[in-house]
Amino acid sequence: MATKPPEADPVQDAPQVAGPQHAAAGLPAIGHTLRVAQQQMGVRRTALTLLSVNQKDGFDCPGCAWPEPDHRHRAEFCENGAKAVAEEATLRRVTPEFFAAHPVADLATRSGYWLGQQGRLTHPMYLREGGDRYEPVTWERAFDIVAEEVDALGSPDEAVFYTSGRTSNEAAFLYQLFARELGTNNLPDCSNMCHESSGSALSETIGVGKGSVLLEDLYKADLIIVAGQNPGTNHPRMLAALEKAKAAGARIISVNPLPEAGLERFKNPQTPKGLTGGSSLTDLFLQIRIGGDQALFRLLNKLIVQTEGAVDEDFVREHTHGYEEFAAAARAADRDETLTATGLDQRRIQEALDMVLASRRTIVCWAMGLTQHKHSVATIREVVNFLLLRGNIGRPGAGVCPVRGHSNVQGDRTMGIFERPAPAFLDALEREFGFAAPREHGYDVVRAIRALRDGEAKVFFAMGGNFVSASPDTGVTEAAMRRARLTVHVSTKLNRSHVVTGARALILPTLGRTERDLQGSGEQFVTVEDSMGMVHASRGRLEPASTHLLSEPAIVCRLARRVLGERSITPWEEFEKDYATIRDRIARVVPGFQDFNARVAHPGGFALPHAPRDERRFPTATGKANFTAAPVEYPKLPEGRLLLQTLRSHDQYNTTIYGLDDRYRGIRGGRRIVLVNPEDARELDVADGSYVDLVGEWTDGVERRAPGFRVVHYPTARGCAAAYYPETNVLVPLDATADVSNTPASKSVVVRLEQSATD
Repeated sequence: MATKPPEADPVQDAPQVAGPQHAAAGLPAIGHTLRVAQQQMGVRRTALTLLSVNQKDGFDCPGCAWPEPDHRHRAEFCENGAKAVAEEATLRRVTPEFFAAHPVADLATRSGYWLGQQGRLTHPMYLREGGDRYEPVTWERAFDIVAEEVDALGSPDEAVFYTSGRTSNEAAFLYQLFARELGTNNLPDCSNMCHESSGSALSETIGVGKGSVLLEDLYKADLIIVAGQNPGTNHPRMLAALEKAKAAGARIISVNPLPEAGLERFKNPQTPKGLTGGSSLTDLFLQIRIGGDQALFRLLNKLIVQTEGAVDEDFVREHTHGYEEFAAAARAADRDETLTATGLDQRRIQEALDMVLASRRTIVCWAMGLTQHKHSVATIREVVNFLLLRGNIGRPGAGVCPVRGHSNVQGDRTMGIFERPAPAFLDALEREFGFAAPREHGYDVVRAIRALRDGEAKVFFAMGGNFVSASPDTGVTEAAMRRARLTVHVSTKLNRSHVVTGARALILPTLGRTERDLQGSGEQFVTVEDSMGMVHASRGRLEPASTHLLSEPAIVCRLARRVLGERSITPWEEFEKDYATIRDRIARVVPGFQDFNARVAHPGGFALPHAPRDERRFPTATGKANFTAAPVEYPKLPEGRLLLQTLRSHDQYNTTIYGLDDRYRGIRGGRRIVLVNPEDARELDVADGSYVDLVGEWTDGVERRAPGFRVVHYPTARGCAAAYYPETNVLVPLDATADVSNTPASKSVVVRLEQSATD
């Protein structure tokens, strides 16, 4: 039987701490999944819903973007995917009566966990200027309010249109079309905060800003390097793919400042072996210092270049550009300095090199541990150098594999959600829809926050997500949002962004992935693109949480009709009525989507073309894959300081907090903890169990403080610490970003530990 939401925020003053675990999933994952699902949905709804997740005739999990195999288990979901589904399909409801009982000032004191646990939003809600609580509003009036504020702008560029990675292809395409017909490219998205560095590096070096492997390639690989990623928590179904790859003969190197249970051993709950001993995954663990990944790959590249016969000279000669300059930089790399940057010893480097040289087919997977540093783009370029040296792009079982986080973040970018659109995309949009698209680049996330802070942007509209909690420099971000004239959030559930508002605010409730979408022409489906460029359909099965919900495409269509009016000749009513008509237009605008409706009708969908993978053709400025030779960088740590990375707990997906435990790291009942190496703690005179404030240090001299964190002695790399976001986003300066990509540098924050007043 489903349970009621918590009435009060749980106390987190004294989290319980045990040692970290050394295996992921298994029976505990099954038990936890069923317990959470039953609390949110009840028994019957749990069975009905979970058996449709990631099925060819079901709905796409609203969690991560890991692809589904062609042959699918009846239970094709992981523990955290089940939590995401349970929270969307919950029987709990946030009604107008809830808002009447809770002023915004009260809601602003609540934790993100408490807000999310209250359930599904049921009605459009409006916070009037000077009001103290949200009130119900009709959809028509809500769109009028948006139109009033947009019409009052001095320029369309004073509006910002943010997109979360949950948004479907159809909704994203319409959303960017609306923004551009309005006259702006201000289309920041969550990719700006995660894999923008990957796209920047890959576009320059191989000509396509996406990964070059399919799921089947993992099963053909000789060596898989997993760098800066924790799949056991963030992409749990990836563990099954790694297990299958190991069974086929692959070896795995894990590169991470923290040992992670999922990469040590995987207890696959789908197999008898998994319910007992499980499978060991990692063959070599390189416990790298935070930010040392570029140095690691540069050192490996130096050794490959120096090893006779190790370079694939035919591939380099035929398919690459810039090799000589790169090779000179690699040979000149200082071994001692690169070892210092990595924190590794020569023995470990040699072990890794031996595995690399023994492999004919190598894949490198990565996530935020590589993308959220000042030198992230240079780091990923170095990964590409590493793969190019031995011809490991454009053949089966080899390639680049950036593992995307949210379920359609890659698809949204493909659909045109980008503040710096390619001229060819705008040309195609103009031909298809008959308007002059804006050509000036718009705001990404960081620039949007600056514009709001400086009064240069006045309307903020978010298609999903939790912008306030996801963004860096929490104090600056919240103050910037409060300067807006209007903030609008299309959401399924309550979150922190709904209580940090502009002068006026709207919450527009939308259908979830799990729910049936009935429009004028009948039942609709939407599509998504996974992390490996596979596009497939998603069909909800549940009745909507409320009769007052609109789908995301319907919201965009009605918004466009009201705001653009007769200025637009786009058939918005037709698009709302029948999503197939949207896909027909996508097919004529976006490369790779020819015959979209026919191809997506095939069970499992279709793969988008990828020239480097499919043809060994590299659509770069040089017409070849580009070697690069950036100087090696790594964070320098002042005496008595630690280098902090922000990360997720196991009871968390992005900014959504499912619970207060981090089972694999041995943490229960609290989130304000900081993981510190015991030797560092002794040198800093910080006892296990003591409470400290984390104080960020940055070149601007501003004190950024996250108070009241329990110290946990933990086997991190020396000089490195870790703590959960969004609680530690307050420490990430808005201007501390990656070169080129402008992604917040959330994985390398210099901090000092001060005794907390709460200790």
